[in-house]
Amino acid sequence: MPRFAANLTMMFNEVDFLDRLAAASAAGFEAVEFLFPYDFEPDVIRSRLDAASLTQALFNLPPGDWARGERGLAALPGREGEFRQSVETALRYARATGVGRLHVMSGLADRSDAKARATYRASLALACDKAGEAGLDVLIEPINPRDMPGYFLNNFNFAADLIADMGRPNLKLQFDIYHRQIIHGDVIHGLREMMPIIGHIQVASVPARNEPGTGELDDFRVLRELDALGYAGYVGCEYRPAGDTVAGLGWLKTFAG
Repeated sequence: MPRFAANLTMMFNEVDFLDRLAAASAAGFEAVEFLFPYDFEPDVIRSRLDAASLTQALFNLPPGDWARGERGLAALPGREGEFRQSVETALRYARATGVGRLHVMSGLADRSDAKARATYRASLALACDKAGEAGLDVLIEPINPRDMPGYFLNNFNFAADLIADMGRPNLKLQFDIYHRQIIHGDVIHGLREMMPIIGHIQVASVPARNEPGTGELDDFRVLRELDALGYAGYVGCEYRPAGDTVAGLGWLKTFAG
């Protein structure tokens, strides 16, 4: 059975962010992920992880000005200095939390723009070098254009080709089942084909992005396939609970049963 990590950006919103770590632990999770930890000092996050006996599975590099609509810096020409600083900031939090992988958001840019493509490659190379020195993986995640219009990395095949072409051993694919279904469909084939380069998996139902098992895709069939494929990492529960988070966790018992 896959190991699940609660995504605290979306789940347990009934309590303040720092209190979500204890709430996730009380609900039976052994690991957590979230978009960003940067509103709090690294030692604060570490102390809450320790108190709740949780593993930090994943978080993202700083994305730029999120409140103003920025969704990453990696593919943005002219923002290279900010991106370098974002890598250093993320590594400081990685050292504190013990996380093993960092997600680099590409940002909003035209993938046909040669400058954007060159900037993205250079940013990923820098991130891989710096993260590699710390023994960390760098993840890239295709995000569907319905949820995030204009996002540079919106195609799984492009991501896989880029990983192969760059040849960085710590550059991995973040395979979000929700985004894959919306962008391409053919989820199980995609998992089988791309498993050698997958560094992290996330799940939510399609189309509403609620609990697994509530949408158009047989999420449980997909999750069972992960065992057959030998996936040993965490599956991030990056979904928006349809109601109360804990009340909605019945899907875990259904899946396990």
